[in-house]
Amino acid sequence: MACLLLCFLVVGCHEQKRAPQAAISHAEKIIVNYAKGFTVERNGEFIVLEVTSPWPGADKGFRYALVPREKLSSITLPRDGYDAIVPIPVNNMVVTSTTHIPALEALGGLNKLIGFPDTKYISSKAARKLIAEEKILELGSNESLNTEMVLALKPEVLVGFSVSNQNSAYSIIENAGIPVTYNGDWVEQSPLGKAEWIKFFGVLLGKEKEADSIFNEIEKSYQEIKSIAAKVDKKSTVLSGALYKDVWYLPGGESWAARFIEDANAAYLWSDTEGTGSLGLSLEAVLEKGQEADFWLAPSQFTTYEEMKTANNHYQRFKAFKEKHVYTVAFTKGETGGLLYYELAPQRPDLVLKDLVYIFHPELLSEYNPFFFKPLR
Repeated sequence: MACLLLCFLVVGCHEQKRAPQAAISHAEKIIVNYAKGFTVERNGEFIVLEVTSPWPGADKGFRYALVPREKLSSITLPRDGYDAIVPIPVNNMVVTSTTHIPALEALGGLNKLIGFPDTKYISSKAARKLIAEEKILELGSNESLNTEMVLALKPEVLVGFSVSNQNSAYSIIENAGIPVTYNGDWVEQSPLGKAEWIKFFGVLLGKEKEADSIFNEIEKSYQEIKSIAAKVDKKSTVLSGALYKDVWYLPGGESWAARFIEDANAAYLWSDTEGTGSLGLSLEAVLEKGQEADFWLAPSQFTTYEEMKTANNHYQRFKAFKEKHVYTVAFTKGETGGLLYYELAPQRPDLVLKDLVYIFHPELLSEYNPFFFKPLR
């Protein structure tokens, strides 16, 4: 009966108005210091997980009730109060972004993962072993999720990400009674904010304390490196990106990438621009401002100076190119070719920052071997 009631609540939740907030009493907020996109409250017998920024510019959030499975039969929840009701700790799940993989692995929860779209992009060695053993199944692509396979797998929850509120695959899955929870880690703009989403998975897996402990270690490591870099007076200047079809894409001044450069005590030359996404500039505009930059980060997928010169002769006009101060993340790949930076960096911002401090202030970390950022050949 409890299961039937749960399915009914999940399917019906989008058709009803929300219950008044007073339905939750004696709530205790769980500390989330940096992430802006989610909150967690303990309401006595269950947890309320609220995702407030599932995608950029979202005009609505989502509330999920995470209920200990042994209490499912004894708790009565308002049918219209939550976007999904999820039994915890979750026994099996589907996730949809490679950025979700490191959190599961750090929490010892990879064995709960039973399906993923585009498994070829996963670089984690532990996850690849499970894929090879067919314990994590391929579910198509995120843009074209194989809903029939998801329904056949019957995960207790699907952790989705989306760029808008238009995702027909998730609607099909929800209508079949499988809870879908949105994860907005990619929307966060502070490095520690992205990493703090490990607490999202901590409550799903019933490993809140482990998630807190792991995040605290990452935070401590990040702040220590930031403090070391702050002691240096000289600030190197930095440019980023490369041309794509005559447009030079580089991080906006309020972006995640710009924040890393600032915390590494260097001067990003477009730090005064607005926006958290990418800027699209002409070659002439980038030359005017960045020709004398000391360092050049992430020049698209280039791995050698020869490749860059062949692609566009004008790259040679930059000081950072002439002095061989160009660094890329394109060398650090998983066994199927996925760039590890896109999977692991959001979870380990301390490693990213340490790389950048080593690049900008090598005298501070003379024995360090960079993890993501490597010099072009």
